[in-house]
Amino acid sequence: MTRTVARLLAESLQAHDVDLVYCVPGESYLGLTDALGDMNRMRLIVCRHEGGAAFMAVADGRMRDRAGVCVVSRGPGLSNAMVALHTAYHDATPLVLLVGQVERKDFGRLALQEQNYSRLLSDVTKLVIEVNEPVMASEAIARAFHIAESGTPGPVAVILPEDIFDEPASDKGGEFPVDQPRPRPFAGPRVQDVERLAEMIAQAERPLVWVGAALHSDAVDGGAATRDLQRLSEEWVLPVSPTHRRPHLFDGNHPNYGGYMGIRVPKPLMEEMRRADLLISLGERITDSVSQSYTFPTAPQPQIPLVHVWPDANEVGRVFRPELGMSCDPHAVIQALLARGKPAGAERRREWVAGLNRIHRTLMEPVWETMDDGVNFAAVVCEIGKHLAPDATVTSDAGNFSSFIHRYIGFKPGQMFLSSVVGAMGAGVPMAVAAGLRRVGQQAVAFVGDGGALMTGNEIATARMYGVNPIVVVSDNGNYGTIAMHHINRYPGRPYQAATKLENPDFARWAESFGAVGITIATEAEVGPGIARAFAVGDRPVVVHVRSSAEQMSAWRRRSQ
Repeated sequence: MTRTVARLLAESLQAHDVDLVYCVPGESYLGLTDALGDMNRMRLIVCRHEGGAAFMAVADGRMRDRAGVCVVSRGPGLSNAMVALHTAYHDATPLVLLVGQVERKDFGRLALQEQNYSRLLSDVTKLVIEVNEPVMASEAIARAFHIAESGTPGPVAVILPEDIFDEPASDKGGEFPVDQPRPRPFAGPRVQDVERLAEMIAQAERPLVWVGAALHSDAVDGGAATRDLQRLSEEWVLPVSPTHRRPHLFDGNHPNYGGYMGIRVPKPLMEEMRRADLLISLGERITDSVSQSYTFPTAPQPQIPLVHVWPDANEVGRVFRPELGMSCDPHAVIQALLARGKPAGAERRREWVAGLNRIHRTLMEPVWETMDDGVNFAAVVCEIGKHLAPDATVTSDAGNFSSFIHRYIGFKPGQMFLSSVVGAMGAGVPMAVAAGLRRVGQQAVAFVGDGGALMTGNEIATARMYGVNPIVVVSDNGNYGTIAMHHINRYPGRPYQAATKLENPDFARWAESFGAVGITIATEAEVGPGIARAFAVGDRPVVVHVRSSAEQMSAWRRRSQ
């Protein structure tokens, strides 16, 4: 049997240790799906929407710190997946997207679903690689993974014409070999930069340390990076704050936890943080969300000395002028500081660290008010926190309801949080399904709003098909809640319901139609029993339909305030 380009592509994916490939089937890449069926070490996960499939691949990339893989058909298929490309690009998550294309003889004719993908994807990918000759196929895969995983990670698209898959993977010189994975480069810190950083920390009385995407979590590398970070915080007496959507990077119950640096940090914590005399950003890109709309640090000239550590020189200094910029692996910086030993005078920072932690603990206290118009979602989140296993994965859609997660759940080492950092709705359910496939036998809990639930909630069918059993918690307040909040803030006193109100199904019955277990929580008295029942199921997905308060529109404020 002739070895085809499709077979060569499948072998190339396998050489890159790909074991899960997410897709929605398409005629433009049938040759590839046929070849993947012969690869015993790979599973093709057939999803219900390209947005869901691509979100699963993004989550897979986050969980392994290696590129997740998604295959979509041309035109509408790719268009549906672009929300996840946008997420991967802004969230610095490695992703390889394989896209079927029209046959080569039809290029430029506006054939069915034809598009110019180099133009279309230029702003949401690191690179678009068009494979127009069989000899390019394996090299394209190797280059795609290398680019997706190097420097600032992100998505790479590989465009594959429909007629290339059945072409022979050979020429007069013989069969084309599999292009092996390229060694992943990791830049180390310069000695003089480590010395300068150590001196800056030694002189600082009120330093802050932020940790973000480029620092590996416990679930990725066995915990080496986060263990070393904790040791550094203890020995050098430093407060550590995980940044937006990365709460699992430092133990939320540790006395050196300096507070969560997410969107709209509560005023008491933000006021204290502004007293800092040094900011060290370890693996955080520093977006508008983290910097509180470019006010802390101020852009482009920070109001305090900034040390920015990020594995890409093009990113360091792009928005903020750092006092010290280090384009290297943040874990290597932590290791280099530890190797120097504890500096003299670190103990004088003890009260500064303790003060930040006191504010954090006060903000996290499990207190809330009972609401008249539905369940205060705080009660649900606090109850779920009691049931989370040490290795649980928590996923979240975008929306105000997610603020309850960040306020009331103190993530522990070994747990993982997955979401769209850039704020795309629809990530929660697919990412929970991906977590169930990647972290087999471990808890996966998704928090979604009533808006996002009907965007990609149909991936519960994918969960059923592949035997994974996430718990999906739907906060149903009958609104696009975040947009309602913004409308109230910008146009006080004006009606907003027409643009934000939702008419929702009975989500418990909706769940049962998939073969999942549906549970409804309509009063606070039902929270404890309902959540306990959800965690006791185990053999099927569960959807917990919470009839939430719209008045308590976030963890920090009420609509009428």
